[in-house]
Amino acid sequence: MATPRFKQLRRSYGFDEVAIVPGDVTINPEQTNIDLKLGDFTFGIPVLASAMDAVVDVSFAILMNQLGGLAVLNLDGIQTRYDNPREVLAEIAQVSGAEVTPLLQKVYSQPIKENLISERIQAIKQSGAVCAVSAAPANAKRFAPIASEARADIFVVQATVTSARHLSKSSRGLIFPELVKSVTMPVIVGNCVSYSACLELMQTGISAILVGVGPGAACTTREVLGVGVPQITATIDCAAARDQYHKESGRYVPIITDGGFRKGGDLCKAVAAGADAVMIGSIFAQTKEAPGRGYHWGMSQQHPALPRGTRIKVGTTDTLAQILFGPTSVTDGSQNLIGALRTAMGICGAATIQEMHRAEMVIAPAISTEGKSWQLSQA
Repeated sequence: MATPRFKQLRRSYGFDEVAIVPGDVTINPEQTNIDLKLGDFTFGIPVLASAMDAVVDVSFAILMNQLGGLAVLNLDGIQTRYDNPREVLAEIAQVSGAEVTPLLQKVYSQPIKENLISERIQAIKQSGAVCAVSAAPANAKRFAPIASEARADIFVVQATVTSARHLSKSSRGLIFPELVKSVTMPVIVGNCVSYSACLELMQTGISAILVGVGPGAACTTREVLGVGVPQITATIDCAAARDQYHKESGRYVPIITDGGFRKGGDLCKAVAAGADAVMIGSIFAQTKEAPGRGYHWGMSQQHPALPRGTRIKVGTTDTLAQILFGPTSVTDGSQNLIGALRTAMGICGAATIQEMHRAEMVIAPAISTEGKSWQLSQA
């Protein structure tokens, strides 16, 4: 007897479950164009550094821009709560595992100082770097004018999940069309993982969208809330929304796959799935220049009684320049990410990021089942 189904689930895919099919034509990797355009800004590499306190401080933001990418400074974090953030970062790195969650809750309970927002932005701008800053939706209306006055270049509104229609007790909550009109800089919004949510966000006039809920190495959303969609499926769905919106409006809104990256192959797969750029956290937390001192933890969670992301030990591997451009000293794909992207594009015959979106992808066995067990056992 047929039984009615309350919910019909569809299969979704993460990085390890797919592969890119080589193209019929190949091109030289150095002939590929991987520029990223955000508003009036053009970046030489399609890579953003996550707005996480263990990843981005003023110095890291400047260096990332010098290398062709963009780093986002977290205005809700340690950099704007403490006059001397290095002391706090050192304390987080040194505390025991049993004590770290209460410490993080305490650290992020201190008030944000508006003067520090301006000071951090100005420090980045004085170097000549493009300055991108991030705020949670609850603080976006308050921080946007401060960031604009301090001459920030890009404003990011970021939460675990962000939608164009948020219901709250306040009748005048954050309204994205109003925010976009109130500042002269591009506004990037995240995070989302579905076609409909992405399409509605694009219709508000924002300049780019962050895609990803739950995949990050230091993210606890899937465990704590049970919410999230694997990154390949999320990217494909949001890329479909981008293309539909472009068809309807004539305006192209880049999507940025955010979180879950471990190796160059993951970056290549995200772009093949439709991403215009990627946002990376834990890999960059491993660099010698990262402020986390070999540790990484999630962004501050607004609920005071829930974990604020778990601290993980990622270690320190090499410089940011080597992670991005090599030369690589390892064989696991965790270095020379840009070289990997250009090579994959060349193999697929894609001269641009948008051409790479058309690369064929297949559902594939996990790499550990396809003859790589010897490599993994000796890692």
